[in-house]
Amino acid sequence: MKAVIRSSEVKGEVFAPPSKSYTHRAIAVAAFSERCEILFPLLSGDTRATINAAAAFGAALELKGSDKLVVRGTQPKTPDDVVNAENSGTTLRIFTAVAALCDGITVLTGDASLRRRPNLPLLKSLNELGAKALSTKGDGTAPLIVKGRLKGGCTEIDASISSQFVSALLIAAPLAENPVKIIVSRLSSEPYVNITLDILKRAGVAVRRKKHERKEIFEVEPQSYDLRRFTVPGDFSSAAFILAAAVVSSAKGSVGEVYVKNLFPSAQGDVKILDILKKMGADVQWDEEKGVVCIKGVGRLRGVRVDARDIPDLVPTVAVLGTVAEGITEITNAAHLRHKETDRLKATAEELSKLGAKIKEKEDGLVIEGSTHAALHGTVVDSRGDHRIAMALAIAGLAADGVTVIEGAECVSISYPSFFEELKKLGVELELLG
Repeated sequence: MKAVIRSSEVKGEVFAPPSKSYTHRAIAVAAFSERCEILFPLLSGDTRATINAAAAFGAALELKGSDKLVVRGTQPKTPDDVVNAENSGTTLRIFTAVAALCDGITVLTGDASLRRRPNLPLLKSLNELGAKALSTKGDGTAPLIVKGRLKGGCTEIDASISSQFVSALLIAAPLAENPVKIIVSRLSSEPYVNITLDILKRAGVAVRRKKHERKEIFEVEPQSYDLRRFTVPGDFSSAAFILAAAVVSSAKGSVGEVYVKNLFPSAQGDVKILDILKKMGADVQWDEEKGVVCIKGVGRLRGVRVDARDIPDLVPTVAVLGTVAEGITEITNAAHLRHKETDRLKATAEELSKLGAKIKEKEDGLVIEGSTHAALHGTVVDSRGDHRIAMALAIAGLAADGVTVIEGAECVSISYPSFFEELKKLGVELELLG
């Protein structure tokens, strides 16, 4: 599918979609609780992969309309077939750890993109904790083969590539035969681990956490899950694109004003998008009690420096904002983005360059030389099958002269199926072809 976008004035109000990160984790924990109602789950390509994985391990899941998922859990059972995580790294990693709780052998795989993503640190830890886990290709990429059971003990893991490894271990640890101690070095994207801990706490699971020197230590005793009801909060990662749309559209002289609802305080690190927008010069007001963010574009932004260690999903959005800001925007500590659905640093730099952006790719970040006077120009760009790249390019198209055509735009369904509908509601001139 192609998305054809023209420079537009953006105004109106939308609801932020439910959090993908919370939905994944709530389903996984509910799958091994007695009975749980998950309210307002995100139903997207990635989260449907998690629903299917949970069912493969024995849970019974039933959608009640579009806003309630009822989960009847069980002790993890060896799946009857290969578990296909599709494009979802979170699904693959969480259920690789869950597979270590089963007596039999589990095979997990995914699409071509997912089969290139690294998992060696997770496999190493599962082996240290008593399971048997390996990559069929011997390089840590899927297909993965896991045989339990998870005995427990101590493992040390390098989480510089992904915090999902830690989240996976934390979700499996309560059901191990003995206590589990996880020593984490070089933790990236820490807020996602905090989301995992938040869900576990709501399920009645106690996790002891402490720091020693530069390492995080998590200790988990054997215990059961008891998540009964959970309401999924709005997703700041996805909402960031809508908030950026108001600001980027104002760079063309319009006065973008957008209200985004369903954004309440939570453990999400990407709430930092609000601070970033403020520092760049946007008018941002957040009513935390009502869960409403109002943002107004001011026409002139200024470049900023952003440390992306804990907020990797915001990098494509910030890069687009940098293209219409005066001065330099520098994104640092983002090397872990090279191990996402695509090499997101490379993809962001190359695709925004096609639109005329002055952007330099560095080993661990990006440097964008922006200008409110030198407009981007519309052209054909490629999502590369990455939902966040597709959405970032759509926002960039709002500031571009002429027409921007995004190829492979259907991949937004991975995390934000209604993204293009929401842009239309806000007045964006776009059409979807094919």
